[in-house]
Amino acid sequence: MPSLRKRTKIQAENAEPKDECSFLSELSSGSEEENKDDSIWEPQKKVPRNRRQPASKRSKRKQGPRAKKSSQQVDDESKDVAVKEELNSPVAIVDADLEEKSHKLHTTKTLKTAAKKQKKPVPRAKKRLKVDEETSQASPLEGGGSNVETPSTSACGNVCKKEESEDSFTFGQSPVKRIRTESCPQGRPARVPDGASDIKEEVEMNWDIVQVLSERTNIEPWVCANIIRLFNDDNTIPFIVRYRKELINNLDADFLREVRQTLDELRDVAKKVHSRIQKIKKEGKMSECLLQALLNCKTFEELEHVTAPYKMGSKGTKAQRAKQLGLEGAARTLLENPGQLNLLSYIKPDVKGLSELNDIETGVQHILADMIAKDKDTLDFIRGLCKHRYICIQSSLAKVSSKKVNEKEVDKFQLYQNFSCNIRTIHHHQILAINRGENLKILTVKVNISDGVKNEFCRWCIQNRWRPRGFARPELMKILHNSLDDSFKRLIVPLLCREFRAKLTSDAEKQSVMMFGQNLRQLLLTSPVPGRTLMGVDPGYKHGCKLAIISPTSQILHTDVVYLHCGQGFREAEKIKRLLLHFNCRTVVIGNGTACRETEAYFADLIMKNYFAPLDVVYCIVSEAGASIYSVSPEANKEMPGLDPNLRSAVSIARRVQDPLAELVKFDPKHIGVGMYQHDVSQTLLKATLDSVVEECVSFVGVDINICSEVLLRHIAGLNANRAKNIIEWREKNGPFINREQLKKVKGLGPKSFQQCAGFVRINQDYIQTFCSQHTDSSGQSQETAMVTNEKLGKKKNKADVTLIPNPLDQTCIHPESYDIAVRFLSFIGGTMCEIGKPEMQQKINVSLGKEGIEKTAERLQTTAHTLQVIIDGLSQPKTFDIRTDFDKPDFKRSIVCLEDLQVGTVLTGKVENATLFGVFVDIGVGKAGLIPIRFITEAKLSKTKRRRSLGLGPGEKVEVKVLNVDIPRSRISLDLLRVL
Repeated sequence: MPSLRKRTKIQAENAEPKDECSFLSELSSGSEEENKDDSIWEPQKKVPRNRRQPASKRSKRKQGPRAKKSSQQVDDESKDVAVKEELNSPVAIVDADLEEKSHKLHTTKTLKTAAKKQKKPVPRAKKRLKVDEETSQASPLEGGGSNVETPSTSACGNVCKKEESEDSFTFGQSPVKRIRTESCPQGRPARVPDGASDIKEEVEMNWDIVQVLSERTNIEPWVCANIIRLFNDDNTIPFIVRYRKELINNLDADFLREVRQTLDELRDVAKKVHSRIQKIKKEGKMSECLLQALLNCKTFEELEHVTAPYKMGSKGTKAQRAKQLGLEGAARTLLENPGQLNLLSYIKPDVKGLSELNDIETGVQHILADMIAKDKDTLDFIRGLCKHRYICIQSSLAKVSSKKVNEKEVDKFQLYQNFSCNIRTIHHHQILAINRGENLKILTVKVNISDGVKNEFCRWCIQNRWRPRGFARPELMKILHNSLDDSFKRLIVPLLCREFRAKLTSDAEKQSVMMFGQNLRQLLLTSPVPGRTLMGVDPGYKHGCKLAIISPTSQILHTDVVYLHCGQGFREAEKIKRLLLHFNCRTVVIGNGTACRETEAYFADLIMKNYFAPLDVVYCIVSEAGASIYSVSPEANKEMPGLDPNLRSAVSIARRVQDPLAELVKFDPKHIGVGMYQHDVSQTLLKATLDSVVEECVSFVGVDINICSEVLLRHIAGLNANRAKNIIEWREKNGPFINREQLKKVKGLGPKSFQQCAGFVRINQDYIQTFCSQHTDSSGQSQETAMVTNEKLGKKKNKADVTLIPNPLDQTCIHPESYDIAVRFLSFIGGTMCEIGKPEMQQKINVSLGKEGIEKTAERLQTTAHTLQVIIDGLSQPKTFDIRTDFDKPDFKRSIVCLEDLQVGTVLTGKVENATLFGVFVDIGVGKAGLIPIRFITEAKLSKTKRRRSLGLGPGEKVEVKVLNVDIPRSRISLDLLRVL
């Protein structure tokens, strides 16, 4: 056996040409030499596309014949799925003809032959060999082979596997995680060798996208390269953050979103550059200098500056008109050989623009100014100079007629009517406010660059970049000085101002969108209040207050309308009491819309009088943003047919306390309204960010796939509306899912979708055991036949049947690709599947890790510490674990305080309503939110768990504040943050 492995390995090395990933093969071969005495032989990770070469008849087989496997082979594969417990069986190659055929067939084909002829007594060996063989076929864009998708974690550094396009996909093994290399023995991410991090983009530019992305995001290049590969492979942010931590150096979801936004911007610039190149080429105006200038553009502003002269119009630029007169040669001679320049020779009395010497000098000046303004080194120098000089942005009241602008609108921008600030210290919310005032024609905005910048720039140009290569007469030097002055004022300064404004606006919009996303996450992850019967109240004046009582399982028990503010309050109180007593409801949920304050006072007065005795009733206020929009949506009509839309709003308000996440995902998150200047920012960026945050929250919380709604399911990573609909239809047709493997049988759920979503769906084992016990007799199958999957032979083997055995790991956050590692870890600590989520499991894990630590344990199991940590979390967390329990619950109250009751220095507790870039608004129970200015929110006042960027102060958090100022006429309250509760 050792000699056979050695000869096979030598032939594989001879058959493999060097490509851009050859260093991975060298690392793999080095690892094999270290572990040559092991019982498991693993082939090289990358084998090129030589499998299409006509080596033999067997190597020429097409995809059609490959799918038509024998009945015996399909049965063998089915048995492989049923025997997942045999995880450590060694691979034994028992084909004696392998040596004779190895010189004719490619290494991967040889291994496949050996796998097919292998005997039944070693089923695990055949399965492992099949995985290794198909892993070695590394042509992700070809669909000709039957490939098993093997997700990559850390064993190969920052090499990300692409999805294989074949039907059979299984995550029961993780051979990639088992491979160790000399450079990364523990599977830790290693810096890529020179040239290995180069990423081929669809559109080639003169700059490296990895390097530019690293500079703009302040993230190491090897991490940026990994992130680009992961996104290119259609991986979702929740999947990357949880299961590919070692490849992204532990970045959080917000950072990944920033990187993806910056990456999309760079790609958009590259695409626009190449479209402009094609357009200019068709017009016949392309030159090598212009081509290089375009390929150097990294922003839309640079591209606009370079292509401005080539836009279609009635007139060209001044430089273009001068070039058409034939003065370009004179301008170049002035720089390269000024002693031979005679401007008088260009005078042509009959030609306009060449009739006088002054016209010729002006034309040469325009050409030089254009050359200076488009020179890359010159622009780099002036940009670097501005970074260290004082550049300010100024806003003032625009000269507009009072007919066009409302006086109240003008008063809103009183702070910015005579405003000036350094562009490096201005706040993001100030930029957004200035931009809004400018769009409303109320403010005039300009960027002021000091004269010192101009003087130093002109001195550098004369002495360095644009110094003539010979003696230039005074009149020629005057033309050069005028060109520099003209280029700076007319071309460079407007370009810099556009760049500064665009950069400030872009950063401000990103921060605003990020703040919206953080507030949305905080709101979605509000701790649910299960097990209560709730009364939802949608307040109103003329049309009354809409009531809805829902059960602990969110079923609608009763709906009604009461008129509390029309002189009928006492009579309606009897109806409310009767309803609360009848349904044993002790909690009232009031929406914060119109008439909220009066409705709150009404219920608080009844509660203080103990009117609802013997019930101890409490109430809370929740945001009703989006409830009206949802109540008239097709989704609400489908969920609550025949119910009045106003009553649907009351139902939605009650459910927001019972399960905020499940209710708030039913409508567009931008309607929740917890952002800042959300209508002024890029709507495309806002929607993409908020949808990503919703996907992140739903995925990290997880869903029980057998009871969750279609609306919630479509927000799981890797799923969409169609796939969620197909899952629900499959569930209704075939009954509940027994294990995660059955997801593969759902129409439209391919290997990549299964990989992305599998770790975020849960299957409740108690529910499955109850279902299986009820349907054992009716199924007509014995336990033995249930363990072996049915054979399906047809034109295509799209979805392989899987076992119908419940797997306790399906109720955890452990991904199916790590199941074999989880089983080996259980064997290592002496645990069993029945102990998952119990204190005994936690005790055994602590004892085991106390001896060796997580790093050495991960090395022993040939995986990474990050993957092992996910496994530990999944095994130790209780079955009812919910990450939302760490977040704040709604604030239930019994009394109310008025604004007039507040005094300076009073210490109160409140709940954060909204967070902005200039401060945090806190509901302290007086009907008007108070503001904590951002300068009072320091890191020392935040708890350690709140100091992380993704968990800053956000909606729902309870805080202790002190009243600093109360402005009753303007209804403004200033607060100081004391601590986070």
